[in-house]
Amino acid sequence: MHHRTIRRAVTVAALVPAAAVLIGCTATATDASGAAAAPAASAPAHRAVVVRPCTAAVLKVSPAHQAAHRPAGTGTGAAIVAFTNTGRTACTLKGFPTVAGAGNGSPQLNVPLRVRHSGAASTVRLAHGARAWVKLTFVQVQGEGDGYCVSGSAPVVYPTLVIGLPGAGKHQTALDDGQFAECDDTVTVTALTARKPT
Repeated sequence: MHHRTIRRAVTVAALVPAAAVLIGCTATATDASGAAAAPAASAPAHRAVVVRPCTAAVLKVSPAHQAAHRPAGTGTGAAIVAFTNTGRTACTLKGFPTVAGAGNGSPQLNVPLRVRHSGAASTVRLAHGARAWVKLTFVQVQGEGDGYCVSGSAPVVYPTLVIGLPGAGKHQTALDDGQFAECDDTVTVTALTARKPT
């Protein structure tokens, strides 16, 4: 009887350390093979794509065409001009153009026109091959023949215009049907826009 009591005491004593070891352990996730699973990798951070302003070198100016909506009269009235991004990457344009009347020679030999702004400017993002537009509205020539200006000044005719874009150089263009006839050397311009004006 005394012998059985000693054996039970030894068995209980052997189990106590094992239980203590199990209580002190922390569970570890394992994969199907029984090996410890690696912690999940964090998702890589996304980098913002920087689109730089367009340069003069990547922009191609189109011939201007007379706008459908223009002041009444016999001169040009209003013209629309497009600028195409010929670069391999996207770029941006923003702001109002400058306008000068010029002959068919050097763009440096021109007459700056007084520019009035219409609307608000916002950034235009141009992918490769995309276009930005501006509309130029002139003080209209009246009458037949050489015409006249309401202000009393003489009408002026320019074979080409030089259009300056903010940060993107100067671009010379001609009207696709005739010449630019206007009064008072004053023009109202829209900001560059991705939507074609009318």
